[in-house]
Amino acid sequence: MDIIDTLQKELRSEYETTKKFLEHYPDTKNDWKPHKKSMDMKTLAVHVVEIFAWPQTIMDTEFLDFAVTPYSQPEIKTKAELQQKLENDYKKGAETLKNVTLAQLDGTWDIRQGAMVFQKWSKYGAIRHSLNQITHHRAQLGVYYRLNDIFVPGSYGPSADER
Repeated sequence: MDIIDTLQKELRSEYETTKKFLEHYPDTKNDWKPHKKSMDMKTLAVHVVEIFAWPQTIMDTEFLDFAVTPYSQPEIKTKAELQQKLENDYKKGAETLKNVTLAQLDGTWDIRQGAMVFQKWSKYGAIRHSLNQITHHRAQLGVYYRLNDIFVPGSYGPSADER
């Protein structure tokens, strides 16, 4: 099995599915959230999209330290901007996976806040985790869509809206 080829194909598949979701993204619901502890729809959608660039971040660094680099979400206001960000971030991730070697995937990478390490993986494991995060957060977005009567595209087969 070619691990790099598998990662490339999975990133492409998740990109294609996410593109379908963004076709139905409602600009008018940017601030909507199902609960006071939930992310609003725009924050969630932007997060899904920006994960596509994580392979580049993972391969170019040894860690992400929120104490040094606090997270600041890019300012996205429209569906068109969200779709363009997906294109840009997917290209970054895909280009990185096109040029990575197996030996590079053995390196380590972690997420931390100063001395507190939240998780540590091999670089391969961190990329796998990021692919899982795309799936997880896009599923959350699907629930947001459903609760707002927005068409929900199928992810790994037809959705109820496609039957």
